Amino acid sequence: MQLFNSHTQTHRTSLVVTAQLQQAIQLLHMSNGELSNFIEQQAEENPFLELRLPRTAPSATAAGDDDWDRMANLADSDGPSLYAHASAEIARLDLTAAERRLADYFLDALEPSGWLGGTLAAIAAQAGVSESETEALLPKLQKIDPAGLFARDLAECLRLQVIERGEMTPIFAGVLDNLPMLAAADLKGLARVCKCSPDDLRAVLRQVRGLNPKPGTLFDGATEPQRAPELMVTRGAAGWQVDLNRSTLPSVGIRATSAKEIAQRHRPDSPYITERLSVARWLARAVEHRNATTLKVGAEILRRQMEFLDHGPSHLRPMVLRDVSEAIGVHESTVSRVTTGIMMQTPHGTFPLKWFFTAALSRNDGDENGSAAAVRHRIGQLVQAENPADPLSDEAITKIMADEGVELARRTVAKYRDLLHIPSSTQRRRQALVAGRA
Repeated sequence: MQLFNSHTQTHRTSLVVTAQLQQAIQLLHMSNGELSNFIEQQAEENPFLELRLPRTAPSATAAGDDDWDRMANLADSDGPSLYAHASAEIARLDLTAAERRLADYFLDALEPSGWLGGTLAAIAAQAGVSESETEALLPKLQKIDPAGLFARDLAECLRLQVIERGEMTPIFAGVLDNLPMLAAADLKGLARVCKCSPDDLRAVLRQVRGLNPKPGTLFDGATEPQRAPELMVTRGAAGWQVDLNRSTLPSVGIRATSAKEIAQRHRPDSPYITERLSVARWLARAVEHRNATTLKVGAEILRRQMEFLDHGPSHLRPMVLRDVSEAIGVHESTVSRVTTGIMMQTPHGTFPLKWFFTAALSRNDGDENGSAAAVRHRIGQLVQAENPADPLSDEAITKIMADEGVELARRTVAKYRDLLHIPSSTQRRRQALVAGRA
């Protein structure tokens, strides 16, 4: 056997994802606010880099009728949070030191609804006390305004409010003891259980509708402000156009003066100076590329959704990521990243760019341009306009859509209805009956 050495040469192409490439990818799906925070963080580590924000903040006068502008200019009128309110009220109660300590565990169990999120046994176990001690403290905590706080369930929450109002009657007590019958709209059975006439029951139900099932929501505190969009669509002399929202758009500045000062104290060709300047200049180019890509994607979406702009969501056209990526000459993953975090303001509302992408549905007239989003919008319109006493069934909606040229299976209507968080026709009829609309 002869042994010998041999050398073979192969070529392999691979993509090395550098730290800068990863950052450039991350920039694509950042909102303007997130981009500002990112640049600010980078500026803390780089003396040659600075965050530049628009000189003037957006105002309701300058920006017209934009909802997000009006909201941004509202005065800060937030009240105390639920936790802060309940804590302050507990401090006013005549409690012993042991009860105050136990009350802290009740506070921890308080949910945003105002209800207790745990059982008395669980609270007792966490506090290391007996369940009888939690049972003794609960009535004291339930005296805190508004009535209904620290309730363990819906019936107890409503009962506390009725007692506080001095409106408790045998009929009211019977209704609260049989809330499942009320939820099922079994008013005849409920009247029979409460031993009252339908008219007397309806009078009590009107009082029930005046109660607050979640008193804790009165203390939601600061509401989440509507985020300013990154893209804004307007109609000009040449038609619809999309622009970057420069009122919130940050940019990267290069501190040339700082670079000269440091270079005078150190060598101009210092590796630190060279590297930091290079990073600052790269980031400035990356942000500009992010903005240009965002605008290109938005403009192509705008071009494909002209009917939506003219007529509303019912005219949304089918579109997939590949359509946009091929049109503007970028990879499909780039379009996916941009559409994930960017918002666009239109005459019909502010939407994430991802919202404009929807699958196509065939019509019985041969047109393949109908979109699933437009169909969902139409189903929502039909339900909104229906007679509450005789709501449309999924089968009825299917027939209406077929008459309008869209062939749908009944199960597809049910799926779209669920996506829109619309209850079934049976549930809608019960809700209307309980609310007195049927």
